[in-house]
Amino acid sequence: MDQFTLLLLLFAAADGVVSEREAAFVNACGDVLLELCDRDGLKGGRPALKAGPFVTRPAGPEPPAEGAPAPARPEEEKLPTLEQLLAELDGLCGLEKVKRDVKSLVNLVKVRRLRQQADLPVPPMSLHLVFLGNPGTGKTTVARLLAGIYRAIGVLSKGQLVEVDRSGLVAGFVGQTALKTQQAVEKALGGVLFIDEAYALTNTGSPGDFGREAVEVLLKNMEDHRDELIVIVAGYTGPMEAFLHSNPGLESRFNKYFVFDDYDGGQLMDIFRSMCRRHGYALTPEAEARAAGDLQRLYDSRDENFGNARDVRNLFERAVARQADRVAKLDGPTREQLMQLLPQDLEEPAGEADRKEQDR
Repeated sequence: MDQFTLLLLLFAAADGVVSEREAAFVNACGDVLLELCDRDGLKGGRPALKAGPFVTRPAGPEPPAEGAPAPARPEEEKLPTLEQLLAELDGLCGLEKVKRDVKSLVNLVKVRRLRQQADLPVPPMSLHLVFLGNPGTGKTTVARLLAGIYRAIGVLSKGQLVEVDRSGLVAGFVGQTALKTQQAVEKALGGVLFIDEAYALTNTGSPGDFGREAVEVLLKNMEDHRDELIVIVAGYTGPMEAFLHSNPGLESRFNKYFVFDDYDGGQLMDIFRSMCRRHGYALTPEAEARAAGDLQRLYDSRDENFGNARDVRNLFERAVARQADRVAKLDGPTREQLMQLLPQDLEEPAGEADRKEQDR
């Protein structure tokens, strides 16, 4: 029954969309087959797969119920300009090489447009990208900005970012992976499909793994929708190189690499200060010195588990929790006391540091 339903769904999805009407027809065919099985005494061990979860849902809010008044139409959201997006990129901590690479890419697209307008030949160029680096180095943030930049310079029509990983593309049955990957692509059309830890699609070691099916569907869509889909794959440097070498189509389509270096101790401290300012906290001079020393030691002792900005966020959240425990004991705390982070708010409880070291 599952294979029969999936086969019908694959036919329904030939145009890239599974409609409600098509799903109802698939379920009706399944019901007929079940009746025949019941008549012949063939009983299933679990409920049959239904087509409903595979219906392509329209983007945006749900339509109003029949007879309900139409909702007030909000003012059209003003999209950021290229200058605003580049300014936001410049405002990110560190990532100097990535910033230069993004601006070089923008210049390349601009000059291609000028050459087209001048009736000059334009060599083929792939705008799909590979992001290499450890977690917490800003890869998703830069991908979001790039999606907007591609829209602002006319490469993409919408500029949305759709973020997925292996679980968002690969399913457990034959045929389901193609549908799941196709749905992710449909959501990303006009924007950027960002695949984090993309190497997980091909590094299982099993020749029958469905991750390779997801790669084939992606490659076909990158060819079919070359003017309305940009794909960015991201992950650790070593595994990503193996991923790109696993399929000739990947190597030919991904030829631009952005390298995201780890943040050093000073940059980690800049990120920590930014988090404090953004959330309304103020470090005393003693707390600032304590945080700077802790983050420098974190950078100096980093290993494969180093989380960059994620580790800074964890430090900030723990400090805020300790500050809350301390301030809650005060009788009528002042505004300054509610905002102030002290050195003791940054101290790990006894035994906590040892436990974390063992976990690492």
